[in-house]
Amino acid sequence: MIEVLVSRLGLDSATNSYVVVLQERGGTRLLPIWIGQPEAESIVRHMHNVKGVRPLTHDLVRNLILGMGAQLKRVHITRVEKSTYYAELQIQRGETIVHIDARPSDSIAIALRLAAPIYAADDLLVEPAEESDEDGGDTPGIGESADEESTAGADPSELSADQLKAYLENLRPEDFGKFNP
Repeated sequence: MIEVLVSRLGLDSATNSYVVVLQERGGTRLLPIWIGQPEAESIVRHMHNVKGVRPLTHDLVRNLILGMGAQLKRVHITRVEKSTYYAELQIQRGETIVHIDARPSDSIAIALRLAAPIYAADDLLVEPAEESDEDGGDTPGIGESADEESTAGADPSELSADQLKAYLENLRPEDFGKFNP
């Protein structure tokens, strides 16, 4: 297993799906995972420190883990079968470690909230395509916007739902390289 970090989040215009791109810590290899809109919004909300009035699902899971006196030791993204990625949460309470089957998108959102490391199977990581910067421009990452008008000058903790949606919709994963889901 190789430790990975959340590198990018964007909208794949070909599939109209969100993509979270993980990058190996201290390396260049990437792991793109296509995820749903709620999970993408949850990841972005956490990374921008946007707090809701009530806890959303990933916040609730965080609260459950902590409330039970446990901790999330790590997340493993283990394999892909027929374009479906698999992951597990490793939760420790006392001397007991429980392995919980989970979707990678949920696992990533929970790991970010608990500052737990994320690991991916070595064979899932790929080198970025050399033509990943064809237009010569910079690729926006998390915290940067492809559409400056929608979030320019805004405090990230005060993004409206429309601004958050515009931010997610304007990110382009094709700027990161050629990936096959």
